[in-house]
Amino acid sequence: MWKRKKIKKKAVSKMKSGYWRIVSVCFLTAMLTAAYSISTTFLNLQIPSGSQPADAAYAPSVPNSEVLLDTLRHLLQGTPLSGLFSGTLSDISSIFIDLLSTNISVFYSSLRAVNLILSEDFTVTIVFPVFGILFAFIYQVFVSNILIIGENRFFLENRNYPRTQISKIFFLYKLRYILRPAWVMFCRSFFQFLWNFTIIGGIIKHYEYLLIPYILAENPAAGRRNAFYLSAQLMRRNKWKFFLFDLSFAGWKILSVFTLGLLDFLFVNPYMATARTELYAVLRRNYVLSRSHRYEVLNDSYLEHVPSEDELLISKALYDDSQGPYTKISYFEPDQYPIFLFSVQPPLKAVTSPIRADRKYDFLSCLFLFQAFSVFGWLLETLLHLIDSGAFLSDTVLTGPWLLIYGIYGVLILLISRRLIRKPVPVFILSAALCSLLEFLINTVSEIAQGSVLRDYSEFFLNLDGHIYLGGSISLALLGCAFVYYLAPRWTDLFLKLTRPKRIFLCTVLYILLICNVIFSLIS
Repeated sequence: MWKRKKIKKKAVSKMKSGYWRIVSVCFLTAMLTAAYSISTTFLNLQIPSGSQPADAAYAPSVPNSEVLLDTLRHLLQGTPLSGLFSGTLSDISSIFIDLLSTNISVFYSSLRAVNLILSEDFTVTIVFPVFGILFAFIYQVFVSNILIIGENRFFLENRNYPRTQISKIFFLYKLRYILRPAWVMFCRSFFQFLWNFTIIGGIIKHYEYLLIPYILAENPAAGRRNAFYLSAQLMRRNKWKFFLFDLSFAGWKILSVFTLGLLDFLFVNPYMATARTELYAVLRRNYVLSRSHRYEVLNDSYLEHVPSEDELLISKALYDDSQGPYTKISYFEPDQYPIFLFSVQPPLKAVTSPIRADRKYDFLSCLFLFQAFSVFGWLLETLLHLIDSGAFLSDTVLTGPWLLIYGIYGVLILLISRRLIRKPVPVFILSAALCSLLEFLINTVSEIAQGSVLRDYSEFFLNLDGHIYLGGSISLALLGCAFVYYLAPRWTDLFLKLTRPKRIFLCTVLYILLICNVIFSLIS
């Protein structure tokens, strides 16, 4: 038996230690997955004005509500029900749809393609929305779902290991163990989608499947049958209690709406995630102690029992002959989970040297990173544009695959953040300020020179004179942190494997191509 108040009291106690790490993990999960859709709504909220849709790389130019309602209007055109999707009812339903949906979604990408087919003749351009659907599907299966498991792993370890790293949300990528958890989570999403058509069945199955990510976080090798079975068993006779448990947070969620989602980021999401983890720990412990069917799948005893230094040394000696590379290069970090004792070990080739984000970059490396991040930015925005509108990115200054603002932003944030590299939160704030300043200046110069901004964000909520908006700044700040802490060091390692003459030759070729593209763009 478990009591709601006791669980929530424990959750608050756990949050007191490592508060900013917990907030950071929930923030990353909210921005990169569909786990906290309501929290991110206000960042990309659009207020239609009847003009052309606003343009943003990290938010759909057409809201999900409009996409869904357009599909319904097309399908019900000429019927008595077609009038339901206009006026006040349409406005109210739009608010709820946008609050409960996310930007990158297979479902809404598919609806965008359907709308294009219903409104236009079938041409080769229909192929582009298909690519958008495919990318959204791949992202959902191999990124979003994997990060949700990683977030749960962080909270499971953080209960007893107060120095658990934020990077724990990427633990499956580090283990190179993706396919089986991805398959289980795909089955979960697919079955949930089918059950949602029954409404009541969808609610029941939502709670029956709720603990699958936690089970996979504890044991990624659990498999589909074990994960579904154990989640159903753990939730047996607990679904209604869990529903009331979630309902007890309703007041906080309503209050968060009045703070435009800020309270969600700073308190509600971390509080709910920590409380749910405590609840899973209680249900798991009772199940294991009762030796119920398939309890041995829940095999991570170190989540409950923190080993002493002597136990670690003995375990290290016993496991030295195993195939896992972490058992051979293991080290003991106080207040951190002993990763070399985890049930799943990565292949030897997956164990790479630690990333040195505080490294120094020479002049040639900076020239290369400028090019690499410019091309990376173009590829990223092109993919997001495909998902949104089913077309390639067209509103760029250059005709080639370069977005120079990304290159400028990347190199500047590398140079400016050198002294703060060990403090991710200040680096994130600095990244947000820098990308906001750059985009504001570029749009201002464009407005003065051409009479219109390069990208108009005037329809987005929390925008500044239509030149920048909060959601875009936060998204770019996350990307900037990824560049500083992972992409730039890794790309530089690869670049430095070349001899110096080859590095000079590569940079020369890249900049000749860029200059030619600039000249071509100016004369065309």
